[in-house]
Amino acid sequence: MLSQEPAMRECKGNIHSVESFGSADGPGVRYIVFLKGCNMRCRYCHNPDTWAKEGGEQLTPEETLKKALRYRNYWKNNGGITVSGGEALLQIDFVTELFRLAKEKGVHTCLDTSGNPFTREEAFYSKFEELMQVTDLFLLDIKHIDDDMHRKLTGQTNVNILDMARCLSDYGKAMWIRHVLVPGFTDDEDQLRRLRSFIDTLKTVERVEVLPYHTLGVFKWKELGIPYTLEEVQPPSAEQIRRAKELLGITHIGSYPGQMQYN
Repeated sequence: MLSQEPAMRECKGNIHSVESFGSADGPGVRYIVFLKGCNMRCRYCHNPDTWAKEGGEQLTPEETLKKALRYRNYWKNNGGITVSGGEALLQIDFVTELFRLAKEKGVHTCLDTSGNPFTREEAFYSKFEELMQVTDLFLLDIKHIDDDMHRKLTGQTNVNILDMARCLSDYGKAMWIRHVLVPGFTDDEDQLRRLRSFIDTLKTVERVEVLPYHTLGVFKWKELGIPYTLEEVQPPSAEQIRRAKELLGITHIGSYPGQMQYN
């Protein structure tokens, strides 16, 4: 049974923003809550304004769910709530309580994460086990399969992130794997093959997505006075996207050998 300690019930989330009619972060129409705070510094991040852990709107899980439920009529049978970031796992108590309350209302819950805070050490791991009980779907963004390249791209290791994927698989938790395709950084064919080999070891992956790099968030870097180091990088071409999908086995729905549904 889930712990319902007063500290968890009374916690507040530090919220950057919300999207009432999201369609890209989970199945169906989603109410997306973007939380503040991230330890990673991805060189292509389109939301650097979410990095800081302070400065957002403070809301309780109850208040957040109440706002989300105003849009429930639009969710139909497969929509629901997605919590994203920043990095949502940095506010794991808030997310767990929000999702617990959502599940009491029969709402589909989805966590969009890069996995950076994951550890099997306590007290995080016990909290993560509770979170898994109330999360229907995990969207796990694997930035790069190679640890050295991952560090150069994000400033952080990927060892614990890959371990999180294994943990979700062992617990039977549904997940979508996402990979941002950045020409010259994450499109190396051998590395994409390595990524596919790793995904093949996971038992609960329902979908793999290639997310093309874009420059829509570059203006935020300039507004924040942060140097943007990928100025010369262009979004991938249609052929580069097609090739990446081919290497990851994503050719059409149901095409990924041994897995459930990829497109």
